[in-house]
Amino acid sequence: MRKPLYAMASCALVLAATAASAGPVDVSFVESTRFSDAGTTRWDEEGNLKTLATHLQTLGQRYLAPGQTLKVEVLDVDLAGMSYPTSRGNIRVARGRADLPRITLRYSLQGGDQVLRQGEETVTDLDYMNHIRDASENESLRHEKRMLTQWFQARFAPARPRG
Repeated sequence: MRKPLYAMASCALVLAATAASAGPVDVSFVESTRFSDAGTTRWDEEGNLKTLATHLQTLGQRYLAPGQTLKVEVLDVDLAGMSYPTSRGNIRVARGRADLPRITLRYSLQGGDQVLRQGEETVTDLDYMNHIRDASENESLRHEKRMLTQWFQARFAPARPRG
C-alpha cells in the first residue's frame, strides 16, 4: 500500500516542479527523490523546493534583462543544518560545521535564440553562520535564499557602472 502512495507523492512533486516555470526563470528538479537533504518529510521537501523555485523566479524578475530567459535544473539540494527528531517533531539545527547549505544546478541563460551563458555549478556558502543576523532571521530557508541571491547576482545581474 505504501508504494502507490509514494508514487503519487513523487508524481505530485514532479508536477509541482513543472509548474515552477512562470516568468523569465524556468526551474525544474531532476530526480528530487534522490536529493541529499531537501527536508525531513515528503511535504516538507515539496514546500522547500517550491520556496527555492519561487525565490529563483523572483531573482529573475529583478535581475534578468528584458527578453532574457533562464532555465535552471536543480540536481541536488542539501539544506543548512541537520534535522533532529524531538517529541514535538523534527527541528533543524545549524552548527556551522559540515552542515553548510549546498545546491547543485545546471543553468542556461538565453537572449532570444542565442545561448548567452550556461554551466553546471555547486553553490555553497562556507561562511553561512557568520552573516549579520537581520529581520529575516526566522524566514524559511534564509541561508539558502541568501546563497542563491549572491550566486544569481554574480552570474546574471547587469554590471553597475563605476563612478
